[in-house]
Amino acid sequence: MIVAMDEDGRIGKGNGLPWRLAADMARFKRLTEGDGFNAVIMGRKTWDSLPDGFRPLPERLNIVMSRHTDWANEEAETALYPGRAIEIAYADGCEECWVIGGAQIYGMYLDRVDEIHVTTVHTTGSGEVSFPKWDKSGWTEETIESLDADDGNEHSTRYSIWTRSGFKG
Repeated sequence: MIVAMDEDGRIGKGNGLPWRLAADMARFKRLTEGDGFNAVIMGRKTWDSLPDGFRPLPERLNIVMSRHTDWANEEAETALYPGRAIEIAYADGCEECWVIGGAQIYGMYLDRVDEIHVTTVHTTGSGEVSFPKWDKSGWTEETIESLDADDGNEHSTRYSIWTRSGFKG
């Protein structure tokens, strides 16, 4: 799972990201593309929020979760439930599945992941969409990088990886 959130746990504003963070977007691309063939799992609202030039996200299998059985797009696979998204990814030979949002999709997968890549954006009140409530007991955080704000990054950030202890999948 990969997410950027402010200090209040906010992840979205309107139908998009509430900040401009070039370094985080580059990290997102690098991680989700990886060294092989990976999948990104997202909700339909996240799919709709992707800029036209980046939909589908290139070099990755795009899997869109939707409750609407009639939703389809030729550039993405559709899944009605979390297990189906994982089945699609592995049937297509993906090495990793990255859950990329939004809030409802994160909530569906919180109990299914052993690693969460979190960029904490050092600001508050960034939007109206929040990451789901997350019990961090049983998880260990390793801070990887802290960055100051600059011309390409509106706010300072901390990138960390949270790993679940004793996860059995």
